[in-house]
Amino acid sequence: MTTTRLETGSTAPDFALRNQDGDEVTLASLRGRKVVLYFYPAAMTPGCTTEACDFRDSIASLQGAGYDVVGVSRDEPEKLARFAERDGLTFPLLSDPDAAVHRAYGVWGEKNNYGRIIEGVIRSTFVIDEEGVVALAKYNVKATGHVARLRRELGID
Repeated sequence: MTTTRLETGSTAPDFALRNQDGDEVTLASLRGRKVVLYFYPAAMTPGCTTEACDFRDSIASLQGAGYDVVGVSRDEPEKLARFAERDGLTFPLLSDPDAAVHRAYGVWGEKNNYGRIIEGVIRSTFVIDEEGVVALAKYNVKATGHVARLRRELGID
């Protein structure tokens, strides 16, 4: 299955998803702010925990540079709440159980998982500007070191 990927300059697809507290969050509600929207396979797994904790540890510098961080997975809000509580995550984690938003962003599809081709979440990050336009689209990112690379690309110390 081939998914359409977003590129710099694309309009970021809007969404309405529930966060870890069960509240609805829309991309439209974040207009006027820069957003780092990242998709990860599953809460509380080793790689996803590493990535989430890296975002947590970088949240002050990202927010100081005007970026909000939002994570998206297929996990239900209850599991996201446990993840946020367990690891002290202070940014929204959104639940996309049917992967509709994953598909809209081109992050659901075939991937190589330890030599096997499977269908699933392609770990990816998007930087969306204040107008809702994709400023940066990164597909197939590695959990470890990704946030540091992203900060360098954005010029954030």
